[in-house]
Amino acid sequence: MSDLKRHIMARIAAEGPLTVADYMTECLLHPTLGYYTTRDPFGAAGDFITAPEISQMFGEMIGLCLAQSWLDQGAPSPCVLAELGPGRGTLMADILRATRGLPGFHEAVEVHLVEASPALRARQAATLAGLFPADRITWHDRTESLPELSLLLIANEFFDAMPIRQFIRDGAGWSEKRIGIKDGDLQFGRSAPSAQDRLAHRLADTSQGDLVETCAAFGPIMQAIAQRIADHGGAALVVDYGDWRSLGDTLQALRGHAPCDPLDAPGAADLTAHVDFEALLTGLACAHTRVTPQGVFLERLGITARAQALAAKLDGAALDSHIAAHRRLTHPQEMGTLFKVVALFPQTGKPPPGLEI
Repeated sequence: MSDLKRHIMARIAAEGPLTVADYMTECLLHPTLGYYTTRDPFGAAGDFITAPEISQMFGEMIGLCLAQSWLDQGAPSPCVLAELGPGRGTLMADILRATRGLPGFHEAVEVHLVEASPALRARQAATLAGLFPADRITWHDRTESLPELSLLLIANEFFDAMPIRQFIRDGAGWSEKRIGIKDGDLQFGRSAPSAQDRLAHRLADTSQGDLVETCAAFGPIMQAIAQRIADHGGAALVVDYGDWRSLGDTLQALRGHAPCDPLDAPGAADLTAHVDFEALLTGLACAHTRVTPQGVFLERLGITARAQALAAKLDGAALDSHIAAHRRLTHPQEMGTLFKVVALFPQTGKPPPGLEI
C-alpha cells in the first residue's frame, strides 16, 4: 500500500467517507505525495500528452489569437501574458516564438505562470530560458494574485483537473457519491439523499438515478480572470474537454496513457473530469463567446495553411508524424470535437479571432 493510500484511509477512518472533491485534492495536490507535486506527468514517458506536446502549431495559433486581441484593444502596455497550469512550459514557449515578430508585443507583456508544483516550475523555467527575460517571468500559486493589468490568458486542460463533487438524483433530493472503506480497501458509496440548493435548477432536466457533477473551484478562478478583463481589458482562452451542462459520471483516471480505476492507485494516476462550461461561464463580470469545438477554432485561425507550410519542409517519418499531429488536433474523431474553446473579453470589445458570440 502506498503512503498516500495509507494517509487517505487514515483520514476516512478519522473523519468518515470523503467527497470525490476531497479525494481528488488529496490525490493530485497532497504537498508531498500528490500526483502533480511529485512528478512530470506529461509526454510519452508520462501519463498523458496535451495539445502543445502534440505539435507546435497549437501554441502558434493560440499565440497569434491572443496577440490579435492585444492589437484590437490598442496594444496596452504593460500587459500580463498568463497561463494557468503551464505543464512543461511548451505552450508558453510556442506562444512567445510565434509572437516575437510582432512589433512591441514582447516589450509590452510580462509573463505570469500559475503553477503549484515546484518540479514543474523548474521545468518551465528551463523551457523558457533564452526565449524571454527571466526577470520578467513570475510564478503564482493562485490565479487571484495575478496583477491588476490588461490580461491575455490561456488555460489549456487546466479546469478538468479541478476537484468535483458528484450527486445522484434520488427523488426530489440528491445522494452524494463518496469514497469510504470496505473489506480493507477504498470503495465508492453514497450518502443519504438530501436537498441541494445549488442543484435545484437541475430537477427540471434530470431523472431518477442521473448523476450531476459540480465544481466549487471554478468560481473564484473565473471571477478573478473576468474581473481583470472587465476592469483593464484583455482576453482569456479556455480550452478543455467537456460540454455545456454536466450530466453523467465523467471522472476518469489515466496512468501510463491507459485508463485505470480512479481508486486503484491514488497519487500515481491523473484524475480528471469533463468541464461543465455552463457552470464555468455563469455570473462573470465580462462577456464570453459561445463554446466552439477545438477543431473548428483552429481551422478558423488557419492551422491547415500552417500545417501545409511546415509539411513542405518535411518528408518520411517526420512528415507522417506531422500529418498525424494535425489530424489529432482538429479531426472530429480525435481532439477536434471532444475539446472545446471559449473566450472571455470586455463587454464593449469584440471576441478573439476564431470565436463568436
